[in-house]
Amino acid sequence: MPGGDLLRGADRAAFAVGLADRLRRAGVPCGLTDVEDFVRALGVCPPLSRDRLYWAARVSLVRRQADLAAFEGVFAGIFDETPAVSERRGPAPRGESFVSLPAAEGAPDQGGLPWATLPPVVADAEESAADRGVPERRPSALAALAELPFEDLDAAQVAALGERLRAVDWPTRRTRRQQTGSAGRRIAVRPTLTRARRTGWEPVALVRSRPVRRPRRVVLLCDVSQSMQAQATAYLHLMRAFATVADAEVFAFATTLTRLTVVLRHTSAATAVARAGDLVTDRFGGTRIATNLRALLASHHGNTVRGAIVVIGSDGWDSDPPADLAAVLARLRRRAYRIIWMNPRAGVPGFAPQVGAMAAALPFCDRLLPAGTFADLTGVAAEIAACVRPATRGC
Repeated sequence: MPGGDLLRGADRAAFAVGLADRLRRAGVPCGLTDVEDFVRALGVCPPLSRDRLYWAARVSLVRRQADLAAFEGVFAGIFDETPAVSERRGPAPRGESFVSLPAAEGAPDQGGLPWATLPPVVADAEESAADRGVPERRPSALAALAELPFEDLDAAQVAALGERLRAVDWPTRRTRRQQTGSAGRRIAVRPTLTRARRTGWEPVALVRSRPVRRPRRVVLLCDVSQSMQAQATAYLHLMRAFATVADAEVFAFATTLTRLTVVLRHTSAATAVARAGDLVTDRFGGTRIATNLRALLASHHGNTVRGAIVVIGSDGWDSDPPADLAAVLARLRRRAYRIIWMNPRAGVPGFAPQVGAMAAALPFCDRLLPAGTFADLTGVAAEIAACVRPATRGC
């Protein structure tokens, strides 16, 4: 009956209830909301043809792709004539449009489906996703670049990946201040009694208190010596993320210590990195880790490491004696909350801290993390964000 209403003279609500009952017996879940949606769909889109009725029922009553086969059988059983699926999935009625995805080569025609319907899986388990017509999921361009070593990236790629480091959740610490409200474990006695004055001194509403949490200070020291030349620019972007987002103190060192906190807070990443490179006069020179850490503790910035998470980025090559580094790290260990050492060589298979300075520093570090790619730097930032529990040794 292509020219008239298929449900002329019939109760549409009764038809919807009967169709939903058959679908439920066939294993298709149809609730009262689905039936109501189907009745409203019949009012908006009158079933002038079997195709319009089919789509109104399918869009309203089918929620899962796995239920399509059962719906096809129930809908076909209602009518005497059962045309092929391709006939039912013909062009959309006049005045309506269905958004469909282009079918893969060799896949059956989808005929303007209002949502993407995957073809039935009939291939072997060993068949690839491309052979079945299913699009293969691939990582984004930045995600792929994040796995490359720093020396394989150009300046634009390093800058783009450096901006991603700023989207990091930073750790907090518990303070001695208390905050009152409805949430909290402890009952604030004085505010509760004050509020009880309004209810005849009956404590109807309990006021609770909880400690206020503040961002934990982070101090970052990065090696920019000759052995760290490939990682120097990427580490400057990491220091900028620390300085702008976490309000951290950042330092670069080779033979001397240079504070870069103010310079790296510039709004332009390129300008900040360029100014930082000009400010570090001993860049790509020798390395004196113990001397620079001792200079930090002796300066007026020495108190910044008290209760802070100290992150040291270096490959461990040091011209100072290992005993000096062990002594200064012992002092730093007593002041800092956590010490994290990130080494660009730590991600290499078979790595072992056999360098004298690295072996001397390892007993005083809570974590030794790889930092040879931007993906590793993201992992370092995530490790810092996890440092919230003082009861555990390590982050």
